[in-house]
Amino acid sequence: MRKLLNYVLLLPLFLSACTLHPKYKRPSTDIPGTYRGEPVPDTQTNSLGDEKWWQVFQDQELQGLIRTALQQNFDVRIAASRIVQAQAQLGITRSDQFPAVSGDAGASVLRSPGNKLQPAYQLNAEQLDVSVNWELDFWGKFRSATEAARAQLLATEWGRRSVLSTLVANVASGYFQLRALDLELEISKRALSSRQESLRLVSKQQQHGASSMLEVRQAEQLVYTASSQIPDLERQIQQQENSLSVLLGRYPGPIPRGQTLTDQAHAPVIPSGVPSTLLERRPDIVQAEEQLIAQNAQIGVARAAWFPQIVLTGSGGTQSAALDGLFTGPSGLWSFAASLTQPIFTAGRIRSNIRLSEAQQQQAALIYQETVQESFREVSDALIGYEKAREFREQLQLLTNSAEDASRLSALRYKGGATSYLEVLTSDTNSLSAELSLAQARSAELLAMVQLYRALGGGWQEQ
Repeated sequence: MRKLLNYVLLLPLFLSACTLHPKYKRPSTDIPGTYRGEPVPDTQTNSLGDEKWWQVFQDQELQGLIRTALQQNFDVRIAASRIVQAQAQLGITRSDQFPAVSGDAGASVLRSPGNKLQPAYQLNAEQLDVSVNWELDFWGKFRSATEAARAQLLATEWGRRSVLSTLVANVASGYFQLRALDLELEISKRALSSRQESLRLVSKQQQHGASSMLEVRQAEQLVYTASSQIPDLERQIQQQENSLSVLLGRYPGPIPRGQTLTDQAHAPVIPSGVPSTLLERRPDIVQAEEQLIAQNAQIGVARAAWFPQIVLTGSGGTQSAALDGLFTGPSGLWSFAASLTQPIFTAGRIRSNIRLSEAQQQQAALIYQETVQESFREVSDALIGYEKAREFREQLQLLTNSAEDASRLSALRYKGGATSYLEVLTSDTNSLSAELSLAQARSAELLAMVQLYRALGGGWQEQ
């Protein structure tokens, strides 16, 4: 009998060290050995995603804009508030593992007037109590719930990092698009100035009979074509500044500029690193895994409902008719109770709750696997996009050089009387179109680099 009693007393100690949820194991994802789209398989462990954003974007003005956005952007501030909420929720959940202690103090006075049957009297009573209520966590329900809350807190933190990564990419992309529009405006204004000078010369020649009115009209077409592009570019620039201002947490206003679009540094080949490291670096992947861990722990909370709840309650204090005797004499009082509640019939509620938790865990596992696959697609798309954007920009550079030379030769031929102004019109139009396309290609290459940086999990590192 004594051995049996010892086993009964030791049983809670063993049970307190266990939980009922399954042991967590990361789902199989069959990570490929290389990224599709890599120009050359990367055997190095370093990756662009490991670089800090202030190392990737070296424009001082752009760095200042990103710092401002990280401090003032509303999405970042909302994400930070979610972390505070998750921390508070963890504290609430974890408190269930410990006893709840409360105190109570009271004093009362009862006075009764005298009458024929009894004299007047007054009763005084002072009481001080401390009570304890503790539900023993034999089955690990509260520990599982705490583990789920802790994983949810980590998921919230990685969710904030995902917001930071997206914000850095959006600010950098918006800035490069703004600098591309600035370059296009510069090209258009330069072309307008050159064409106005050509129109002046052709008009003077027409006045002296050296050219026809048709050639004047053709020269005017060049001027009007260039001048019509300027208002539209100025509109796009101001709207892009407004968009960037909102990302910075400001009202619409001007945006400071730094390096020109052509001076922005970027490597011709970007290291992507070992694919398996993406699982530890991309915020959305880590966030999905932490949410999976949280759902896995919730299964233990649901399973614990099958077993009895054991609650210990106790109270102690002192009571006296006089305040000076509250802590002296036989004034102490105490009580202790233990209760056990075992579910007998719940109409399938517990079983359904367990099935719900298991289904939610399976859903979280599928979301994690889907997130991993989607991230690899984004990296592959970004690698292909950056490589092809670079090749496209190189070809447009050759086209622009050829178009500019053709425009120069046409102007010389026209001045020498060897051709009509129509040839100048065509060559000049092609040259301007090629320059504008080259500016857009430079922008596309930088935007592809930003997209690749975000896809590789970079941008959330903080100074």
